[in-house]
Amino acid sequence: MKPWFKLAVIPAFVLAVTACQQKEEKTDKAADAPVKLETDQSKQAYAIGASIAEYISKTMTKQEELGIKLDKELVVAGFTDGIHGKNQLDKKTITAQLQALDKEASEKMAAKAKAEAEKNKAAGEKYLADNAKKEGVKVTASGLQYEVLKEGTGEHPKATDKVTVNYKGTLIDGTQFDSSYDRGEPITFALNRVIPGWTEGVQLMTVGSKYRFVIPANLAYGERDMQTIPPNSTLVFEVELLGIGDQKPADKTEDAKKTEAAKAADTGK
Repeated sequence: MKPWFKLAVIPAFVLAVTACQQKEEKTDKAADAPVKLETDQSKQAYAIGASIAEYISKTMTKQEELGIKLDKELVVAGFTDGIHGKNQLDKKTITAQLQALDKEASEKMAAKAKAEAEKNKAAGEKYLADNAKKEGVKVTASGLQYEVLKEGTGEHPKATDKVTVNYKGTLIDGTQFDSSYDRGEPITFALNRVIPGWTEGVQLMTVGSKYRFVIPANLAYGERDMQTIPPNSTLVFEVELLGIGDQKPADKTEDAKKTEAAKAADTGK
């Protein structure tokens, strides 16, 4: 949120100065010509208007998605009157209307989030039920599902250990939300500082192994909206356990080997 906006709905009643000037000078042919931005001060003034306009556009689009459609011409009129000190509403009424709009938007957002969470929960339960029937998939008492893609020969970590892993995380529809492979390096973290599904699942692994986990929402982020991870999402992870504690990975990961083999093949051409 821009620092000068205090209420989420206030931007819906503000428009860039440039937009207002164009409206007031509609009958003037010069109004259609691009404004002159020849000095830093003129560029700064224009930048304020452009920034406000961009923010307002995004805000109003989100409101429309919630079913709240505001008359843009009245938004322009409100800004024009306000900047010239000719408001048709007193401050008390303006505050009351903004609070009412804020409440309506919040209620609609909550209802939308609840509906999405329920939809994700149902989809996740179906995915878990279908996945549990697949050959090689095992289900723990907590509901965590896992499949051994490659079994290692190293030690098992404890919940209090630090581990080094490579991983890829997706939603059940295949949408990827995170990947250490894409970042080009593994990650090290304390196993008891992550979501429960990871804490439990990685302890099942030995160093050098690669597992596929399907983690129910209650063992992941639950009803929290994590932006890239919607509420009540069942998550799918492919995880390679490379090391425990400060030990260095004993061998290169499968993906690293494939990459090197591909480079060697290209070099030999």
